[in-house]
Amino acid sequence: MKIFAKAKVNIFLKIVGKRGEYHELLSRFVRVEDLYDELSIEKKQTADYFELVGEFGCPLEKNTLYKALVAFKEAGFTKEVDEFCATYALHVKKNIPSFAGLGGGSSDAASFLVMLNELLNTHLSKEQLSQIGSKVGADVPFFIYDYASANVSGIGEVVEVFDEEVLHVKVFTPTLACDTAKVYKAFRQNYKIDLPLADTMSKMKSSELLQKYQDIELNDLLPAALSLYPALEEYRKKGWFFSGSGSSFFHIKS
Repeated sequence: MKIFAKAKVNIFLKIVGKRGEYHELLSRFVRVEDLYDELSIEKKQTADYFELVGEFGCPLEKNTLYKALVAFKEAGFTKEVDEFCATYALHVKKNIPSFAGLGGGSSDAASFLVMLNELLNTHLSKEQLSQIGSKVGADVPFFIYDYASANVSGIGEVVEVFDEEVLHVKVFTPTLACDTAKVYKAFRQNYKIDLPLADTMSKMKSSELLQKYQDIELNDLLPAALSLYPALEEYRKKGWFFSGSGSSFFHIKS
């Protein structure tokens, strides 16, 4: 079994509130069709409980794929997950850059949850899978619903399909990793909310948004990222836009 875990970009991202330690947002997520990680299920070769094969820059317990496995198990499927792990391994070929604002880890986790649901015949709905996925990461529900374009709100758990033409997105990621937690912390030092603008943006097509607004108007996190990583400035070009907490830039191919 093999699945492609696709990247996303944020056409706009507006912070609209706070819930405990989390920021509430309103954002347009658009799937990137030609940038994806490749996940496959293979026969197990080691004695590890969870055999995960791939190049990752973090310990296993911090990997979103491991967190997805644990969340699925804790959802009431201990026996099924144990049987899966006794026989199979998960192989991942990483193509989506990490710490880039493209949702690679979240997309991987979502894809793995979908694979587990199918392989273990647990027959969970997308809504149920999204509830599990939200415990893994804020962006996971979007990838589970697998919409080409959607408005995402709350802390990521509210995903509403947005009907528009499929966009052909080209992504450029500098050799510079942005720390999401630090970017949000920097944003809080200049905390401004514009609810009317966020609502207006949520009703506009992505192509219209990119034509009407500048990059710094579309993404509330861009000024914070620039304050932490001044080198990003050299990559800001007309017609290119900043995704999430960075460091990737994107534009729409004609």
